[in-house]
Amino acid sequence: MEPQASRDTALQFSAPESSLGDLDADVAARLIATAADIALIVDPDGTIHDLALGTEGADIAGAQAWVGQPWIETVTAESRAKVEDLIRQAKRAAPPRWREINHSAAGDGSIPIRYAAMQAGANGRIVAIGRDLRAIAAAQQRLVGYQQSMEREYARLRHAETRYRLLFQISSEAVLIVDAANAAVVDVNPAASELLGEGEKRTLGRTFLELFTVETRPEVEALLGTARAVGRGERVEAVLTASARPILVSATLFRQDKAVHFLVRLTPVQAARNHIELPQGESRVIRVMQNLPDAFVVTAPDRRILTVNAAFLEMTQLASEEQAAGQPIERWLGRPGVDSQILAKSLQEHGSVSNYNTVVHTELGTSEEVEVSAVSVENGEEPCLGFVVRAVGRRVATNFRDRQELPHSVEQLTELVGRVPLKDLVRDTTDIIERLCVEAALELTGDNRASAAQMLGLSRQSLYAKLRRYGIGDADSDDEV
Repeated sequence: MEPQASRDTALQFSAPESSLGDLDADVAARLIATAADIALIVDPDGTIHDLALGTEGADIAGAQAWVGQPWIETVTAESRAKVEDLIRQAKRAAPPRWREINHSAAGDGSIPIRYAAMQAGANGRIVAIGRDLRAIAAAQQRLVGYQQSMEREYARLRHAETRYRLLFQISSEAVLIVDAANAAVVDVNPAASELLGEGEKRTLGRTFLELFTVETRPEVEALLGTARAVGRGERVEAVLTASARPILVSATLFRQDKAVHFLVRLTPVQAARNHIELPQGESRVIRVMQNLPDAFVVTAPDRRILTVNAAFLEMTQLASEEQAAGQPIERWLGRPGVDSQILAKSLQEHGSVSNYNTVVHTELGTSEEVEVSAVSVENGEEPCLGFVVRAVGRRVATNFRDRQELPHSVEQLTELVGRVPLKDLVRDTTDIIERLCVEAALELTGDNRASAAQMLGLSRQSLYAKLRRYGIGDADSDDEV
């Protein structure tokens, strides 16, 4: 925005003849260059005669090339009228007025500079003092970007709130929002108002426990305590004060705007009993899996956890099932980058895996050796994977050197890939090859150890050391050459 004309008049020196009378041209030039980011000396015909760059304007690219060119030719098209106005006002000795002018730059860019011009000397030359506005323009551009970003975020939040309010209002399930700090009801949907037998205005602001009879309040209070501790409280049965109607209450903890709330769901007992129940056999299997001493995990085909039993929570030291839901099972099961790929490939090719040795990592950073059996379930409405994880402790050796003997063949060795670190596999593969070579040399020489040592390029003492190491024959007996 151009400055107002009323603000162009500045406070002048009261006696410049006496205070600046002896100021020579060199000192005046240094003063002008110091005070301005860029200063132009312009001839009466508008040609740039000379220029100086201050500290802030020293990086104006190509400015030196402006000398000898018409000032109007160094600016962009929309700024030419402003340059002509500056020169015209300076020739008329009018009070200097600041104008924003864009100089042409390499490519399609421009350099914004704010100029004020006045005539100096009897030769009619004009001094134009400029201030570099690039930093201000960049700050304004960032501000515009931030404002647009905030507007997009506000719009997104408004849309999300609109969808939430719509779902909240049309839901057939009775839902209340309760403040976790004081247990006051802060929101209630129409289904909950109808179930409670009270209007929305009467329910809002009331203490949540007041909605239930005195006899059943302890159960509801314990439910909220459990939800506050672990994030979720299982359903409990309570009786409404207004209608003496038995209902099932469940609560889930959530945070919003730095405040903690409960999402409470109310279900009439009769309606819950009318839900379709699983066949008795399937229900029995589910109860067994939930109480199984071995960890049991069901995942989606991409190995993200759908449900776990209590044994898995105890093994991984998790507080609740919600902490595991949606997380990849590799977060706790297997060595990174090894076991997950092996299990996935085996399940894809064979449909099941039995007694696979690996480790489980807990939330506290410890690990435990386990044995995994897994199955891929393709039939049914939703394909899934099932894992049974059993702690085996010292029963499974993680390093095959802990076994009584080394593998006897390459097939036995390759079975250990993924269970043993690579450096141990390479080291013990060398041992297998060395042992096989010693056995072949003894067989070719008819168990003549002197000849076998010579064939292998070893001394007899080195051969005896290897025989003792691999337990081949009687390493302490002597041979006849």
